[in-house]
Amino acid sequence: MLPPETKKEHWARRIGALVAALSIQVLLIWLVFVGCALLFFWMVTKVFVEQEKALDQAAFAFVGDFTTPELTDAMYFVTFFGSKYFLIFGSLGLALFFFIFQKWRFYALKIISIAATTTLFNQTMKWLFGRPRPETAFLEQGGNSFPSGHAMIGGAFWGLLLYLIWTNLERGWLRWSLSALFAIWILLIGFSRVYLNVHYASDVLAGWGAGFFWLILAINLLKKVQKRMGRKVEEEVSDEHISEEAFQRE
Repeated sequence: MLPPETKKEHWARRIGALVAALSIQVLLIWLVFVGCALLFFWMVTKVFVEQEKALDQAAFAFVGDFTTPELTDAMYFVTFFGSKYFLIFGSLGLALFFFIFQKWRFYALKIISIAATTTLFNQTMKWLFGRPRPETAFLEQGGNSFPSGHAMIGGAFWGLLLYLIWTNLERGWLRWSLSALFAIWILLIGFSRVYLNVHYASDVLAGWGAGFFWLILAINLLKKVQKRMGRKVEEEVSDEHISEEAFQRE
């Protein structure tokens, strides 16, 4: 048993360490949030104001140096997991799965709302910027090029799963391993779009910037909604309890 003074010091150190960790986490989130916004506007400036093509040309030249039939097949496979067909059915299926369990039902709302709003923003920006796709594309794709939907919508979808893993898993090694795998997967999906020449590198970078920016913003907005709903339920339960006590007294 620790003396009373030592116990107080022990708990003070633990609380201080927790506060410091939370502060670092909040700071990192804000840095990512601001960095994503800056990345998106930097790409907009480079592409539409300065009309800079060096980055996109360098990226196509880079992937062209190791293009093989086997790697192309692998990229077709990877890119499917950022396609609208996968994201539509994947989002609905995952939301349905979470909806089955009462304690996870709010996750279903997060998945559907983030997927729907990210898609809306992406299509709106594609229409506003109106950038044609590369003429060297390996496969025919409809719609405009900037920003990449696979990077923006897919990044938000897989990024949300990464967030759920990070916030719900307690084991350090498993949480870090799965988070790293999901981060690599997001990068691979974006890389596949450049490899297949269906997007410029600037499209993908802008998509990641916009997608992660909106993901962080949406998660925080939904947290506030969840807290308000929780307070409302608590107030209703409290009112019912008071009414029952009053009825019993009568």
